[in-house]
Amino acid sequence: MLVDEKFLEDVHAKPGCIACHGGTPNTDDKKEAHKGLLKKASNEPERACGTCHVGVVEQVRQGLHRMIWGYQTVLKARGADFTDPRLVTAYQTHCTKCHADCGDCHISRPAALDGGLIKGHKVKRIASVFVTCGGCHSARVLDEYKGAHEGIPASVHWEKKGMPCTKCHTLEEYHAGGHGTRYTGAPAPSCTQAGCHENVKPGDGIEQHDDTHLQGLACQVCHAAGPYKSCFNCHTGRDDKNIPYFATDPSALTFKIGRNPLKSEERPWDYVLLRHVPATHGLFDYYGENLLPNFDNVPTWKYTTPHNTRRNTPQNASCNACHGNREIFLTEEDVTPAEREANRNVIVTEIPAPVEEVGR
Repeated sequence: MLVDEKFLEDVHAKPGCIACHGGTPNTDDKKEAHKGLLKKASNEPERACGTCHVGVVEQVRQGLHRMIWGYQTVLKARGADFTDPRLVTAYQTHCTKCHADCGDCHISRPAALDGGLIKGHKVKRIASVFVTCGGCHSARVLDEYKGAHEGIPASVHWEKKGMPCTKCHTLEEYHAGGHGTRYTGAPAPSCTQAGCHENVKPGDGIEQHDDTHLQGLACQVCHAAGPYKSCFNCHTGRDDKNIPYFATDPSALTFKIGRNPLKSEERPWDYVLLRHVPATHGLFDYYGENLLPNFDNVPTWKYTTPHNTRRNTPQNASCNACHGNREIFLTEEDVTPAEREANRNVIVTEIPAPVEEVGR
């Protein structure tokens, strides 16, 4: 049964199916009744949700989840011309499946996971974070957070506190509008924001929390519990049955410290963690030649914030677990020759020298 009987007691049932899904009222003819039907009502959120949730829909209309501005921002930086019909076709065929509207979070599984009602059409005010959030962000967030990678512990926030995504990520953040990516502007959430680790500062009793480390290193550099997932070499196209596909090389668990590509007053660190993303020069070659002419403008080893946070980690076990440890820094040898120019600004050319460890 698609619609659980309990839904009939929900406030969302009172307007009736047609109010959200459309169709023709007052007819017993099935074909006639289904004229104008929207199988997925939130494809038109202004009509389906906006009558009641005016302010939210206005905000979400331009939201990152619905408009996936992050994809557009990065593709444009790589030279994508969104007036070129070939590029638009490629983008609409392969990228927009990650778009999420109201129903993808509050009623069903995301479209990127082929949809499917979660609980008999029950409308949830707070989305099921491990079905909806985790459904899209599982490989790079949920698996890290809950310790799904063998030998790498879960985040202390999950292991000790069982904190859901909404504990740190606010509803305003989920609905946030504006262009850019999730790393545009100040970190949100921030580890040191009010109510969290706001007491982290020089003189807090932790020797490594001096100005040099706090100003020079993003928190995750010291406090990510271990390797996290990187993906490589995505190619898109259509198969011999005209079905769209994307194909990537096998993912790998990596841990690489690199130069901060987004250094600013809000993100002042010299070093951050980097994760390889599956973009490649030939990403859209099926649709036309050279559709990303400025591919090297954006690194393929990108700024990342792994969610496997712990106080004690392999790289902070001692000073020289990091200093002088070439293995954990992104060097030119770690980057394929075809991608070295794109990653020139994040590659570490001089590994911090080992230091004398007093008392060790």
